[in-house]
Amino acid sequence: MSDKADNQNITSIIEANTHYHKTFKQSELGTQPTRGLSILTCMDCRMDPYKFAGLQDGEAHIIRNAGGRATEDAIRSLIVSHKFLGTTDWCVIHHTGCGMTTVTDETIGQLLEQDLETAVLDGGTWVNPERVSSDNKKRGSDVGKTIKWYTFTDLEQSVLTDIKLIKDHPLVPSHINIYGCLLYTSDAADDSLRVD
Repeated sequence: MSDKADNQNITSIIEANTHYHKTFKQSELGTQPTRGLSILTCMDCRMDPYKFAGLQDGEAHIIRNAGGRATEDAIRSLIVSHKFLGTTDWCVIHHTGCGMTTVTDETIGQLLEQDLETAVLDGGTWVNPERVSSDNKKRGSDVGKTIKWYTFTDLEQSVLTDIKLIKDHPLVPSHINIYGCLLYTSDAADDSLRVD
């Protein structure tokens, strides 16, 4: 346990939290998002949903995963967001340059079966590099072949598919407004955010 406590990432998080706790002023905010909004988007570390959506603390729920996909868990979170916290506007936002478009479910399963360490993108193909040594003591597993990873190649279609999955879920009320947006992250795009 002590070697993990010495990790620089954890140390900086603890220090930041100490400062955040001392300066925390959002106690007066309720748990219900003031704009009645939930956003499902990608976990890409380059994007800040509060910034790209023009949001302030307390205005929306942000649900993030790889690709911003309508997985069972993401839909569970959306349902809780409405049932217990009153959101009625839900927005699915996918983005250009998403890493989930660079790999397939099949490839993920194969890579995990071979090795649990980080893969590398080599000439447009994800591969497990040769390893001299590793801190990991676990072998690869074929369990990854049984998981739906929600990879995709068509950005617009992925948003439409996710909207349909959410709308068709038996626990999603019919009056929820579900929107799909594409976030353009390259300079070449005309619009940074487009609603479909």
